[in-house]
Amino acid sequence: MGKCIICGASVDGRICSSHEEDVVFEFRGNDPNQLKPNRFYSGIVDGYADFGVFIDLSSNVTGLLHRSELDRRLESLDWEPGDEVFVQVKNVRENGNVDLAWSIRQSEREFRGVLAQDGTEEVEPDSNDSEDGSGDSAVTHKPTPDEPGTDDESEAADEPNDGGDGSTTEAEADDSGSEGGQSQAAQGASEDSDDGDDGDDVEAVREQKQSTPDDDGERVDIGTLSDRVGETIRIEGEVVGARQTGGPTVFELRDETGVVDCAAFVQAGVRAYPEIEVGDIVRLEGDVEVRRNEIQVETDALAALEGNESAAVERRLADALTDEARPDGVVTLGEHPAIETVGDDLLEAAEAVRRAVIESRPIVVRHAATADGYVAGAAVERAVLPLIREEHAKSDAEYHYFTRRPLDEPVYDMDAATKDATRMLQDRDRHGEQLPLVLLLGTGSTVESEDGLDLLGVYDAERVVVDAATADPEIADAVATLVNPGLAGAETADLTTGAIASVLAATVNGDVTDDLAHLPAVSYWEGTPEAYADLATDAGVDADRVTELREAIALEAYYQSYQDKRELITDILFDSEGGDLAGHIAGQFREKLETELETAEANIEEREVDDFTFAALDADAYSHRFDFPSTTLLADELQRRGERDATVVYGTDELYVRADGDVDVRSAAGDAAMAVPDAGVTAVGVRQGRIEYLAGRRDEVTDAVVDAVAGQLND
Repeated sequence: MGKCIICGASVDGRICSSHEEDVVFEFRGNDPNQLKPNRFYSGIVDGYADFGVFIDLSSNVTGLLHRSELDRRLESLDWEPGDEVFVQVKNVRENGNVDLAWSIRQSEREFRGVLAQDGTEEVEPDSNDSEDGSGDSAVTHKPTPDEPGTDDESEAADEPNDGGDGSTTEAEADDSGSEGGQSQAAQGASEDSDDGDDGDDVEAVREQKQSTPDDDGERVDIGTLSDRVGETIRIEGEVVGARQTGGPTVFELRDETGVVDCAAFVQAGVRAYPEIEVGDIVRLEGDVEVRRNEIQVETDALAALEGNESAAVERRLADALTDEARPDGVVTLGEHPAIETVGDDLLEAAEAVRRAVIESRPIVVRHAATADGYVAGAAVERAVLPLIREEHAKSDAEYHYFTRRPLDEPVYDMDAATKDATRMLQDRDRHGEQLPLVLLLGTGSTVESEDGLDLLGVYDAERVVVDAATADPEIADAVATLVNPGLAGAETADLTTGAIASVLAATVNGDVTDDLAHLPAVSYWEGTPEAYADLATDAGVDADRVTELREAIALEAYYQSYQDKRELITDILFDSEGGDLAGHIAGQFREKLETELETAEANIEEREVDDFTFAALDADAYSHRFDFPSTTLLADELQRRGERDATVVYGTDELYVRADGDVDVRSAAGDAAMAVPDAGVTAVGVRQGRIEYLAGRRDEVTDAVVDAVAGQLND
């Protein structure tokens, strides 16, 4: 019989069942069946595969950490072969294959104890004796390649982030280990555990480990920390994030020159400096170190500033933020009279985006899942990601602070807003994130989006809308900034959201202006303004190439429409090597579209109403509803190619209207509702020309809509 190294209970071995997951084991066995499921083990990265990472648990036993078990993208892992890592054994299969799970604790110091498993026996880690010789099977731990400020006793802790687009890497505090692999803090908290005063023990450890910076000392800028590795420094700024990991508490601190992670360790999983909250102005002292190629500060002392000291830092941050965030002026891409009417609004929107980056606020971009929508979103993404990389030391910051979420329909309804609100509140409560800037491109500008925008407004999430189609006046009061030439009185018939968003992106980051030059032309299906066509040609993208890019984006926008497909879209739009990818996808676009159009044209019902020619198509009967092209794109193409005044494509309970002249879809729906009062007729997608109704009254509603559109064309 022995005693548990954590609680002292009598056990067969060295750890009780209640604390087994608090200990990390070094495996010295030679048979995978000796492993115990749910235990945590140290291992060595052996190599990568498309489906995960192979981890050597001993010289004879290797397990697979499948990519589905990771809390991040496999490609964002910075593990190298030979690195020591920590994993949990999930399962040992009958064939001996070992399934591993992710551990958020990536350092011995984050566990409450360390033991070796010699075969099936639990022994002290410094014991290498083995009756059966299995001790010779232990993995030889190869150190991570030398980096300034790194050592074997202080590794990075990885905090899971279920926002989907990325994760963060935090450093743990530098604290000398003790016998049995327990840190001094962990030992202090576990001593006398039988008396039930765990809370008092934690407070005692916290008081012992936490300290306040001295009043004297020279402040340094966060932007200079890469030149101060190994030094003890003092920084001042605003806490813009606070995350509790399985080891340290990680405070994200921003000053006028940058942002850095600062790890404060009291005890594994215990909140350090609980009085410090996001938004506090603080002074921090600590050691500058490099953890996994990222600058981090190991916190020695931390305190909130008050009074004149706090006010002075706030003024310094505010002045620097204003100077840095406000663009010098609108960066033009070609010339379009409509865009010139909203120059001040573009500056406000660009400043909001730049300010969010500087303040470490996430940016969520919502755009329609169309070619124009993807061009708009990709333009802003191209501009913002370099700014995020410059601002943040973390290598995966661009996935953490920027998210692009396409919308199936160009309406920011309650469904989309509820998803965004849920994610932002989870990120705030679980990871200490600030509320995001929500940038809506080509969506959110009609009253159908008002409820969704108002939901975000309840939580004071900043909303910016950019749209080429004329917005409803009510939206101006529902958002912080509205960029809308139509509402400003400009003619916007030949303007796309992609063109406006490209100007916004160039204004946000002038360094990417050349990258964006061809995008306005790509966003047009027809009638491309000469200025934009010339701009693309001057950038080396001729008319045929522009068409390829547009068609490739349109096809990819349809598949997995709710996904951003960041890397794929980037390769299509910004690949400087040529058109292999875009050309290949564009070929599929044309083949699929032409096949669908051939079938549709053969089954169109031609109608004459008030001397106007209509094409009516039953999409349920004569199109593939669940394959490319979408019903909206099919309706667009039928109207573009046909010599007719209007096109109506109808299905079971919805229809789409396209016309050469201006058509007010809300008005047409209203007229149809009066004509067929029991059909539940509603205009739900003004930008798409979409009207919904009850399936049982489809024929009557279709006739009523055709009559209403003919009446508008007649006027």
